[in-house]
Amino acid sequence: MAMSEIMQFKNYRVFETTLAGRTLKVETGKMAGLANGSCLVSYGETVILATATASAKPRDGIDFLPLSVDFDEKMYAVGRIPGGYTRREGRPSEKAILTSRVIDRPIRPLFPKDLRNDVAINLMVLSVDHDCSPEITAMIGTSIALSISDIPWNGPIAGVFMGLVDNELVVNPTSEQRKRSDLQLTVAGSHEKVVMIEAGANEVDDDTMFDAIMKAHEVIKTLCTFIDGIVSEVGKPKFEYPSCELDHDMFDEIFAFCEKDVMYAMDTDDKTVRDARMVPIQDAILAEFSEKYEGLEAMMPELVYKIQKKIVRRWLLVDKKRVDGRSMDTIRPLAAEVDLLPRVHGSGMFTRGQTQVLTVATLGIISDAQELDTIDEETSKRYMHHYNMPGFSTGEAKAVRSPGRREIGHGALAERSLLPVLPSVEEFPYAIRLVSEVISSNGSTSQASVCGSTLALMAAGVPIKAPVAGISCGLITAEDGSWDTMIDIQGVEDFYGDMDFKVAGTHKGITSIQMDLKIDGLTPEIIRSAFDKTRRGREYIIDEIITKCIPEPRAEVAENAPKMITMHIKTEKIREVIGKGGEVIQKITADTGAKIDIEEDGTIYIASVNRDGALAAKKMIDDICFEPEIGAIYTGKVTRIIPIGAFIEFAPGKEGMCHIKDLSYSFVEKVEDVVNEGDIVTVMYLGVDDKGRINLSVKASLPKPEGHEDRKPRSFDRGSDKKRGPRFPSRRGGDRNDEE
Repeated sequence: MAMSEIMQFKNYRVFETTLAGRTLKVETGKMAGLANGSCLVSYGETVILATATASAKPRDGIDFLPLSVDFDEKMYAVGRIPGGYTRREGRPSEKAILTSRVIDRPIRPLFPKDLRNDVAINLMVLSVDHDCSPEITAMIGTSIALSISDIPWNGPIAGVFMGLVDNELVVNPTSEQRKRSDLQLTVAGSHEKVVMIEAGANEVDDDTMFDAIMKAHEVIKTLCTFIDGIVSEVGKPKFEYPSCELDHDMFDEIFAFCEKDVMYAMDTDDKTVRDARMVPIQDAILAEFSEKYEGLEAMMPELVYKIQKKIVRRWLLVDKKRVDGRSMDTIRPLAAEVDLLPRVHGSGMFTRGQTQVLTVATLGIISDAQELDTIDEETSKRYMHHYNMPGFSTGEAKAVRSPGRREIGHGALAERSLLPVLPSVEEFPYAIRLVSEVISSNGSTSQASVCGSTLALMAAGVPIKAPVAGISCGLITAEDGSWDTMIDIQGVEDFYGDMDFKVAGTHKGITSIQMDLKIDGLTPEIIRSAFDKTRRGREYIIDEIITKCIPEPRAEVAENAPKMITMHIKTEKIREVIGKGGEVIQKITADTGAKIDIEEDGTIYIASVNRDGALAAKKMIDDICFEPEIGAIYTGKVTRIIPIGAFIEFAPGKEGMCHIKDLSYSFVEKVEDVVNEGDIVTVMYLGVDDKGRINLSVKASLPKPEGHEDRKPRSFDRGSDKKRGPRFPSRRGGDRNDEE
């Protein structure tokens, strides 16, 4: 049998640079050779296999680029076995979906507008070093894989993560630095412009945020130069593709035919009216041109899109006119309400024009926190924000489905916006879930969710640090480089404009940013303008709408919300509170109706809709953990009598014996001469002897008679080194050991 030839990777190349003091290594020509472009990117000990693959032919019948980006988390990358029954990776985690969206946004605008070939980006996470962000590594790998491939793409781009640690801007902070950072900012850019911004922040001011973006862009420029060097050595020529652009002559002829009618149809602030007016126009176009242009009906969606886009952009650029008649700096009519639903813990509805979002707050015990099974360091979160957008919100007749990537992304954005103002678990020991239901949609529903969520939290009695409002800024650009921004964009302006720059924050500063672009990037001047307009917009919403609806958080949680009590016990007492097989804690729960969470550090959270139930559960736990003090006086009940003394329960589950000689300062013939079963007496706790027995004294708890001399009662302490003398039977015919 012939020996196989040893594989030689003839095209294998390695490229290295330094990013934030750590080595960034790129390997090409060794793995995934059948993809259009691939590379293995290592940053520290984080390793990502990035591949870009395109179909050979365009997809028929579509008017968009069919691009998919998948951030493929592998649990072995962090040395974990996946949870669940199958013990293998299943659907992407929320974090993986959000990372895919962050990478999709900067690369999508750089593809040719008329490309219809399927393009799939796969980012396989093979190893994770938490000091070296796998998200940033994947973004850089995506840019390299596309740049060296034969897929038409106008890159490269690169990305970095920015932190604000001790008031200092840090590029790609380590895991420990991120925990202390007041800023979590991801920036992507090209040589010339910023193409994507996504941020969460602890009320960071506009100037600091702008400086962080500019500092990130300087690093990005050096990375783009590094990628250009790789492309010059191993890059492939871009393939030719059939253009799916509409015929220009056909478009010009149809536009001239319907221009005035479309202008009339678009000139309204009511989305329903606008859509209704467009129906007869489309019928007229088909009747006039179907015979002349074959397949016109299939092209109608893209044709109508381009006709409306041309009119809207001309209004904005030339006439400074908006579809609904507003000026560029005017916000749509606003409204806010709270307490719309009777049985929920908190509710708020925010309306902006035809956009309307109802947010409902639910408070739960700490164990209701979401458990996370991802490659990330975070394993749970007590605050969850979910976003739903049913078909009726846009007037579409479609069934409700599970949340898609857009819904997950918008929920995460609202969650990030409100997280900095939420109280700590020590201040407010609840798990918090918000659900934003989009009731009506005409643009900027994610930012309406932020405003509605502030209302719901305050109505629920969550002591947030400050109200948060969110608003979006749009952009329109001309071929000559001129541009203008507009506040509070509605659906058509988002659809036909060049940017959706969403900013949420308080009076003090920004809490989140998300930027979507349809052009090749933003200049610093555009970013400054967006910051200025969104800051004035959110401050107006807070002052004139939110705080006039509900000035501050309610002093108490809702009547039917769980009432929470926090207590601490010694860790060695946890076993006693839980009991064998959980029998003790289950009995407490059954008797009081309270829900109880016990942390490893001895922190206990007790929740009950009835506060009396929570207090009762606390008392039962206090009783279990009760530790008497030597010399302290307690009241107890005589439970049984033996010849040499009486057993007294001086705390629930705590029983000790008072010897006959310690019942009284006087001589006692019989125990029954002083106490009987069921009597309530005061006793002094003397301690525990070396055999673990609790000793009590009635006599020591009473005032000493005048002139009476007696030796002090003995104190006992478990584990004492002092040896006791031999015990002798008492004159009453037995000793304590006989009874015990």
